[in-house]
Amino acid sequence: MKRLPHWLAVLALVLLPFAASAQQQGLEIDIVGGNASALPIAVVPMPYQGSTAAPGTDVASVVRADLERSGAFRALPEASIVERPTRGGEVQYPTWRALKQDYLVVGRVVDAGAGSYRVEYELFDVAKQERMLGLALTARSNAMRDVAHQMADAIYEKILGVRGAFWTRIAYITQTGLGKQARYALMVADSDGYNPQTVVRSAEPLLSPSWSPDGSRLAYVSFERGNSSIYIQNISTGARELVTSFRGINGAPTFSPDGRRLALTLSRSGNPEIYVMDLGSKQLTQLTNQFGIDTEPTWSADGSAIYFTSDRGGRPQIYRVPSSGGSATRVTFQGNYNATATVSYDGKKIAVAQGSGNNYRIAMMDSSLGSPRWSTLSPGSLDESPSFAPNASMVLYAAREGRRGVLYAVSADARVRQRLVLADGDVREPAWSPYRSPR
Repeated sequence: MKRLPHWLAVLALVLLPFAASAQQQGLEIDIVGGNASALPIAVVPMPYQGSTAAPGTDVASVVRADLERSGAFRALPEASIVERPTRGGEVQYPTWRALKQDYLVVGRVVDAGAGSYRVEYELFDVAKQERMLGLALTARSNAMRDVAHQMADAIYEKILGVRGAFWTRIAYITQTGLGKQARYALMVADSDGYNPQTVVRSAEPLLSPSWSPDGSRLAYVSFERGNSSIYIQNISTGARELVTSFRGINGAPTFSPDGRRLALTLSRSGNPEIYVMDLGSKQLTQLTNQFGIDTEPTWSADGSAIYFTSDRGGRPQIYRVPSSGGSATRVTFQGNYNATATVSYDGKKIAVAQGSGNNYRIAMMDSSLGSPRWSTLSPGSLDESPSFAPNASMVLYAAREGRRGVLYAVSADARVRQRLVLADGDVREPAWSPYRSPR
């Protein structure tokens, strides 16, 4: 059976069978490729200096892995760390210069009382012999990975001047089993794949998860009522709301940047068109009215426009329409097939699934320097569903490897890819969360 492109499969209400029957498990990380220009950084192990039981998380190891995965840093392997200072006064700069390290992170974990721990850490510029950052974070044992991700974010931002996106989450759909035994789940995990949590289980297909801007809710498509329906679910409370269940297609929901509206695809008038719903009043505004298929809406960062996929010109391309209504204009012109757009926070980059023949790869159109410049981010033959990290440093996407569904995250310069594989299972439809608010 020939596999339909994602956008058409959704509209045809088709989900091809996955090939596995395993239970949901954690995601594995497999670094693919490397970046010769990455900045050398040493993250020294941070010992526990307390009298109670030590926390179960190796904080330095998580920080090291985060920075390495970003593609912007080349972390010194722990086996090569010959000295282990825990505070600035213990740092011997000649050692780290000899190891050709540009930056150094040292720290320690201490008992904060009442079952909590405090991580005290410092970041140094080795060449200048200067401290760049010195912070302390406190958390209970079960939140120490969160602390490590926040540390990596702070280090990333201090060195690169761009907010880090390690303390974020990803949502994705899994399927286990085949045929009548198929089971679907909407999952949420940390950005590195740890701590997977099931948000929704269903015996019927689930599609198109989309984060609210505050990260508290997910909109998604479910077939549990027989036809496609759109729901919004609160991740922490489990409360959910049925948003639309019109005859025909109810698909591709996406929250506006202010969280008050939802862009979606409906075929209630006969043709798949782009609509905007005010979530307070449930009032619908139809934005497109065109013969053909209009689907997969996504908002610009300021909420003034919506990008969408349309075959009105004969083949799928990305168009843009004002979110208040008006005429749509074509955005993509390179390639015969461009679909499923994701737009960076500054609006200067658009990543798409770009097709040529039977191959579908993730490509990016970058207008940062003026005229649009295209680059290919993925090497696969069936890559789809791109989703930018909130700082646009990486793109998450779904791929097929044999009969297995996997996720990849690729740096925006395409130099580093990481594979996130659901162990013995299948995964697709990824969505990278917005930033999380500090506790």
